[in-house]
Amino acid sequence: MDRRFPTGRFAFDPNPTAETRRVAIATIATFPAELKAVMPMARIDQPYREGGWTGRQVVHHLADSHMNAFIRFRLALTEDQPTIKPYNEAEWAKLADASADPAVSIQILDGLHHRWHRMLESMTGADFTRAAIHPEHGAVTLDWFLQLYAWHGRHHIGHLKLTA
Repeated sequence: MDRRFPTGRFAFDPNPTAETRRVAIATIATFPAELKAVMPMARIDQPYREGGWTGRQVVHHLADSHMNAFIRFRLALTEDQPTIKPYNEAEWAKLADASADPAVSIQILDGLHHRWHRMLESMTGADFTRAAIHPEHGAVTLDWFLQLYAWHGRHHIGHLKLTA
């Protein structure tokens, strides 16, 4: 198994159905509970692989990444093909707040995912076809982002399980 991708690499389904979306939305909704369930087993200061982040850094990264995702959805829903800004995840993981208690980021994720889920539940099929311009990926739809972030949470839960 490739420890970098314990749940496999992200694979976008370019023809999502209402059921595909429903499952991804449910995954976003249940993510904080799934994260909390794995935390007691995780050794938060243990890297999940040599050269990889510690469990602590993974949890803080999840808050950083999912806050950015939520904003990206909001931008794409309210602007015509906005250009979104990527960020240097590796450098963010080195900032002083990445050494804080992971419970702080779990609290952020609880509230964030509650709002995000509510927003996702209100979206129409046409809303999911709205796009944003990502400098590294080009024009991507909210369907792409939905599938990416449903995968992303489980991907990092897989990393946390590797620290146990």
